[in-house]
Amino acid sequence: MKRMFTQVRQGLLVLAVGAAAAASPANAAPFVSRLTPPSALFSFGDASPPIISRFLPGQRFDLQATVSPDAGQTIVAAEFQVDGVTVPGSVSFTAATVAGKPPGTVVVSLRACASSVAGLHTLTLNATQSDSLTVSTNGNFEIQAIRPTIYGAKNVIILIGDGMGIAQRTAARIMLNGVGLGKANAPLAMDSFPTHGTVRTHSLNSIVTDSSPGASCYATGNKANNNQHGVFPDDTTDNGDNPRIESIGEFLHRTQGRSLGIVTTTDVFDSTPAAFGSHTQARAAGTGIIDEFFDERSSSGLKVLLGGGRKWFLPNTTAGSGRTTTTDYVVPADVSAAWGVPAGALDPARDLLSEFVADGFTYVPDATSLDAVPAGTQKLLGLFNLSNMNVAKDKIDKRRNPGTPGVVDDFGFPDQPMLDEMAGKALEVLSQNPKGFVALIEGGSIDKQAHLMDSERWIIDTIEFDRAIARCRQFAECNPGTLVIVTADHECAGANIIGASRVTHAQLVARAASGVGAAQLRNGVVGTLDQAGFPYYPIDDDGYPTTTDIDGRMLIGYACNADRYEDWITNLLPMQNASHGIATTPPLPGYPQNPLQRDTAGNFLITGQIQDAIATHTASDIVLSAYGRHAALFNGAMDNTDVFFRVMRVALGDVTVTRDILQNALNSKAIP
Repeated sequence: MKRMFTQVRQGLLVLAVGAAAAASPANAAPFVSRLTPPSALFSFGDASPPIISRFLPGQRFDLQATVSPDAGQTIVAAEFQVDGVTVPGSVSFTAATVAGKPPGTVVVSLRACASSVAGLHTLTLNATQSDSLTVSTNGNFEIQAIRPTIYGAKNVIILIGDGMGIAQRTAARIMLNGVGLGKANAPLAMDSFPTHGTVRTHSLNSIVTDSSPGASCYATGNKANNNQHGVFPDDTTDNGDNPRIESIGEFLHRTQGRSLGIVTTTDVFDSTPAAFGSHTQARAAGTGIIDEFFDERSSSGLKVLLGGGRKWFLPNTTAGSGRTTTTDYVVPADVSAAWGVPAGALDPARDLLSEFVADGFTYVPDATSLDAVPAGTQKLLGLFNLSNMNVAKDKIDKRRNPGTPGVVDDFGFPDQPMLDEMAGKALEVLSQNPKGFVALIEGGSIDKQAHLMDSERWIIDTIEFDRAIARCRQFAECNPGTLVIVTADHECAGANIIGASRVTHAQLVARAASGVGAAQLRNGVVGTLDQAGFPYYPIDDDGYPTTTDIDGRMLIGYACNADRYEDWITNLLPMQNASHGIATTPPLPGYPQNPLQRDTAGNFLITGQIQDAIATHTASDIVLSAYGRHAALFNGAMDNTDVFFRVMRVALGDVTVTRDILQNALNSKAIP
């Protein structure tokens, strides 16, 4: 039986099925169409688990409801109650601006609430309209009981391989280490972690998540709608006024003084890094997101920000700037007052780079200057591209051929760091805080290259990500009070290893030039089962494949693919399209803009299962690996929101006890 929606209107119990409730004549207003935090009790009349919204004791979040009055009436009063007790504070009223709401519909909010009482709580909204008619409706939320571990983690490192499913991990292992007689010759760094689990990745409004809610669950412990992070959905078009949830960085900075570091190979405004440093319903609102990084640094404890995205820091009068009014937003007065953050402004001419420097951030524009950052640096900003950084393959190609123009030169940034170099420097800076830190480190273009079905580029980016993982493990070995989590926000493209080529690279090149299509590039080439054998990729001294164009190469297929031409040969040029980031310059000459402009000579068209121009995400579970302090807590199958609460259980453990025990152990030369 379908869950039912329940609402009380002047003592009358009204039932309706699903979304039809809002349209039913029986549900004449005043009518509550949304109650936040989201709950199955409000949406379906179901109070049984799983409970949708959960918070730490003391974690702050907004209460909100959307209320529609009878025709000709207005909503004049509203109060929120928890377990029958009125929640103190000022309730704000804002007009609902989304399409389809009745005239006079308002969004009522009570900001920055918190509870220290663990358990399941009933949330009640009571609203009154101008003729004194009232409406009352219930939802629920849970304050999650936390049993802090006796030995806490002072430092928490969360590594997210964006779009990294099980096949992405497997392909990187095969390319990097090889397989002989059925056994992997060596594990990846992430494979060597002692604890592994699986994570369900659904968003609040779909079985298939995008990156914003996919990362927001780790940052806040709660579900979000696709395209939104750090917030619950609402019924206004304002990108800055959604109900907020306090993030891990904000909570640990407010309560314990810890620092926040954000490191990514993408544009720093992109969904995953943004989920750890901002709150918005519009993941594409880069100007506002980056402004929020800076304006709310006192709340988040932001001390390190490394990646691409320089365009958001440059005033719109400067060449290469991406700042616009349409990608900006402000924080409304009620949010600003309750959360204690600046309201901001629509200011595309803002010189944010200068503001970061004036605030004491050391700014580095390239790998050389990153490497030269002096010991003892307290704050660090590194912006290595206008948009997303170039991927590992193209950065490595330049390092191997410094005197030859390459892809990174075409993009205008020939000296970009690798992810492990950024991670290492970030950990050095964050370690300056004796109270500890939270670091988000993202291998962001695993996802972007899987979207583009550029197999070799996402595999090499996964290898780059694994090298950063190894760097973080080394840090944890030297700093035992550290927890390291490796996971993903979702899987991308339904990628999988379908087998290996049955022909040499030279033969493959000849077949790709034939123009015959599937008869040459599928038949006789794609080796399945025992025909796949064991592909071997030679590895250079820099830790990356000498070449990916080998005889008997590994072949990748896609289950959530767009139309593409395929010749199985490594693409000389990457795509330059929207997946590379919001463009500030015209397309580069000769660079393909979509998968139908690439590998056309062979005439082997693979018809996609979706009509999109590029591949997209799947709902598959992903893998989580854990190392360090209390890694054993992260085994089994879990929801993505569970990860937050398990991390916080370790992060809220007694770090002082840990420090004393470790010092005693070091004095006795016995490592516990």
